[in-house]
Amino acid sequence: MRYRYSTGKNGKLVKKAVIYTKDEHGINLNNVDAEAVGIVKRLNGAGFDSYIVGGAVRDLIIGKKPKDFDIVSSANPVKIRKLFHNSRIIGRRFRLVHVYFGERIFEVSTFRSLKDGTIGNTFGSIDDDVFRRDFTMNALFYDPLQETVVDYVDGVNDIKKRTVKPIIPLTEIFKEDPVRMIRAVKYAAMTGFSLPVNLKIKIKNQCGLLGSVSPSRLTEEMFKILNSDSASSIVNLLDKMGLYAFLQPEAVKLFKKDNGYKERYFKTMTALNGNNQRGQAVGSLYYDYLDLSCEWKPGPIDNFKEIYKSARAFMLPVIPPRYEMEYSLKKFLASKGVIVKRTFLHPKPHSPGEGTSGAVKKRKRKKRSPPKPENKN
Repeated sequence: MRYRYSTGKNGKLVKKAVIYTKDEHGINLNNVDAEAVGIVKRLNGAGFDSYIVGGAVRDLIIGKKPKDFDIVSSANPVKIRKLFHNSRIIGRRFRLVHVYFGERIFEVSTFRSLKDGTIGNTFGSIDDDVFRRDFTMNALFYDPLQETVVDYVDGVNDIKKRTVKPIIPLTEIFKEDPVRMIRAVKYAAMTGFSLPVNLKIKIKNQCGLLGSVSPSRLTEEMFKILNSDSASSIVNLLDKMGLYAFLQPEAVKLFKKDNGYKERYFKTMTALNGNNQRGQAVGSLYYDYLDLSCEWKPGPIDNFKEIYKSARAFMLPVIPPRYEMEYSLKKFLASKGVIVKRTFLHPKPHSPGEGTSGAVKKRKRKKRSPPKPENKN
């Protein structure tokens, strides 16, 4: 075990972080994605400090093979973009870089400072960046080249204790970002870790703050849950903590009225496994509702639009892509022998230059007359 020091205000050395060696943290390098290692290697080779960070490090320590690997670096987005031709910068306020390897996406962010609080967007150092993160279990930095874990917040010990411990003070953590309540419960359900009593109380007292969160952010969190390996466990714990009513209010109302519906709903969630077929995640939110609300008879229908609107209203505030919603609904109706004659209302565009029809619009070019010969007289 080693330590990282920095100079304090009085000029004396201050211990900032614990550095765990591979024998101490127990991470098996074979469980680390080779492309993620390659990204870190290229960034380091260009002179930038870079680490794998977040949930991937947590999963590696507890012996799970992560599905996603996020990377953080001292390089700013423009410099990261220049190093990887297979990347693009995303976001307006909070700029990140997505590096693509086939269908796989690796998110690379820049260290942020605490200058504007824990939700600001000013670039900074690792010493600040760590204290912007929500929970100690997700605030560990792994260097796959040296095979070391840098721990500023005693996160390794909290993982060993199997507890979800916040970094940001409880007086501020959910006021700054209410979505952190959903994440706390999600992490507990995914790992089997416990939520401390004071954290539970704070979540129950401040759950109403989720009412101010935009539908786009709630949709993003909902689909992270549905595409995880623990959707049923997460939804169950969110419901017990009173948070699921902010993600799926209509479903929660039916939970209270119809226990049979609730059992079916969780059975559908249990069928999700993180490798869902197209439309399965979207359909899990409304299939049981449609199945119980109507007696479906095989044959053609002419009210597809009304069924679509009803299913979409039931899912609010979660708003999936329209083309994906329509695809999943047609899949459900087909399973009932119902024939939809209409074409897609919202087809998926095939490329950035295509409109909603999916057809590339070509510009009409005017034919130019050949140039007249010059009069040399």
